[in-house]
Amino acid sequence: MMWTAPEVTRSQQLLAGDERAMLHSLLTRGREILLWKCQGLTGAQLATRSVEPSTMSLLGLIRHMTEVERGWFRMRAAGEDLAYIYSDEINRDGDFDDTDPERAEADYARFVEELALCDKAVTDLALDHTAPHPRTGKDLSLRWIYLHMIEEYGRHAGHADLLRERIDGATGYQ
Repeated sequence: MMWTAPEVTRSQQLLAGDERAMLHSLLTRGREILLWKCQGLTGAQLATRSVEPSTMSLLGLIRHMTEVERGWFRMRAAGEDLAYIYSDEINRDGDFDDTDPERAEADYARFVEELALCDKAVTDLALDHTAPHPRTGKDLSLRWIYLHMIEEYGRHAGHADLLRERIDGATGYQ
């Protein structure tokens, strides 16, 4: 039987609450939108690229966001000594370039697992907790990381919309 990305039930978004709960709710919304855009697609469909010369695909976005979540929350904010999963100094775009439809289920599961690990890694850190920016070395707060991640998902949600429409014509809330 061919694997397909599972159905996603999106959480109720918080409309009021404390700052941490609101940030996490918006982040969760972005995460779920990406997964929702993938639901019902096979590994081959998820690996379908947009247009040449771009290597962007829904599977690439899943892999990319696995790296981004891991990098900001676990490696930066929590200070965990980890390597990236798909990319390195030589292959900086491995998350997009090296997608394999046969590994889609594992990559999808890895993303979902990484989300839980990221949430756990920062659960006890204050929003004012700081860590050095990877390129500038300047301190940035966990609050900034949350806001950056919300921005990152917002940017990629538009990509996911276009990729999904190209694959099967699904748009908006279909």
